[in-house]
Amino acid sequence: MLDADIHACFDEISHAALMDRVRKRVKDKRVLALVKAFLKAGILTEDGQDRDTHTGVQQGGILSPLLANVALSVLDEHLHAAWQPGGTLSTQSKRKYRRKTGRPTWRIVRYADDFIVMVHGTEADALQLHEEVARVLATVGLRLSEAKTQVTHLDRGFDFLGFRIQRKRKRGTNKWYVYTFVADRAIRAVKDKIRTLTHRTSQRDLEDLLQQINQITQGWAGYFRHAVVKHVFAAIDQVVWWRLARLLMVRHHWGWKQFRARHTTPTGRWTPIRAGTTELRPMAKVPVTRYRYRGDRIPTPWAALPA
Repeated sequence: MLDADIHACFDEISHAALMDRVRKRVKDKRVLALVKAFLKAGILTEDGQDRDTHTGVQQGGILSPLLANVALSVLDEHLHAAWQPGGTLSTQSKRKYRRKTGRPTWRIVRYADDFIVMVHGTEADALQLHEEVARVLATVGLRLSEAKTQVTHLDRGFDFLGFRIQRKRKRGTNKWYVYTFVADRAIRAVKDKIRTLTHRTSQRDLEDLLQQINQITQGWAGYFRHAVVKHVFAAIDQVVWWRLARLLMVRHHWGWKQFRARHTTPTGRWTPIRAGTTELRPMAKVPVTRYRYRGDRIPTPWAALPA
């Protein structure tokens, strides 16, 4: 398994050099004019001044992933060539024959500049493919990020787009499955957002605060709800609830008994924290649907769309 990322795709490249590389892959003059306009747009500084740029692209803009897709199409074509009709991996019988004779097969999965190459073979095969990928990227002036690129085994797992993908033995059995977890970095990131919003001395309107917290947690839960995540949702809910509880106790000078009296029913059941028409929505109520597809082909949702 090759888990890779591109280092500083366009940060140090001049706009003229960038346009030259784009012209080699894109012939549509309208697209080229749009890319050039983005590069010439400059950036808006913190003091409201426009500043021209001569290298790289604007951070957070839509141009960087677009250029990454244009540049990395070279890698896509190279690694997909064997899967095309007549290629060495184009049929199931050819792939079985390669494995039988001790030769590797591979597949690339890419999202913008973040990609993995899944290798059915040995560690030496994966390392050889790593060198091959580096050579292909060098032809378009890109290089692999040493910090984010690794050759690893599926049993050790790898992080991809916020998920932790790893093969593990199912508890209580001798069967092994590929599980999808939430990466530690993604969990830390959402907790940091919550902590930033819920500082105990904050005087922000509570209803507005609850609305923003709900947007963050419900969006995060919607993205990760196909992973092994139920216990993670419950843990983050606890963090959110305690942060809000401490904020309210400090704001209103309540002790624990006063807070509890205001947020429990006469029978002692806790009530949701609410303000106005908005109440805190727990992530634990988001339905979790684990991804369990075990077929050879993953269906694409685009096939159902009209042409």
